[in-house]
Amino acid sequence: MGRALSVTKSGDLEIVMTRSFGAPRTLVFDAWTKPELVCRWFGPHGCEVVECEIDLRVGGRWRYRLRHGGGMEMLLQGVYQEVSRPEKLVSLETNEDCEASEGQALATLTLVEHGGVTTLTQVVRYGSKRIRDAVLESGMERGVGEGFDKLAEVVATPARV
Repeated sequence: MGRALSVTKSGDLEIVMTRSFGAPRTLVFDAWTKPELVCRWFGPHGCEVVECEIDLRVGGRWRYRLRHGGGMEMLLQGVYQEVSRPEKLVSLETNEDCEASEGQALATLTLVEHGGVTTLTQVVRYGSKRIRDAVLESGMERGVGEGFDKLAEVVATPARV
């Protein structure tokens, strides 16, 4: 089962990330949407989730504040556009570092389960090719990969979930 993260470009605006997990999709969905679980895996190594709010409904907001070892913080936030438990989440994400129009990205997460293995696919559509490419060049693949490795550990121990 391909446990490595696959990151590819699609068209001029999208990044497609895919990873399989040895767990049912309900467990992966919960790990993605319950603050107490998100805090255990989200972000790269050396990063701590210091704030995690999730209002899991259409129009509801999510907000994560991460702190790196050196004290630098990053804020990630969005508004849910679609919530279909346990197979799909769509959210409009914003980045305070970008101009309003270009700083928004539409993220679509789908979870497909076959024989107890869940394949997670996240397609993120950015407002411009420039922003998409800047995200790819930022080290995002390494950070997401490390976070997904931690997510795999969280869902592999369902008694703790």
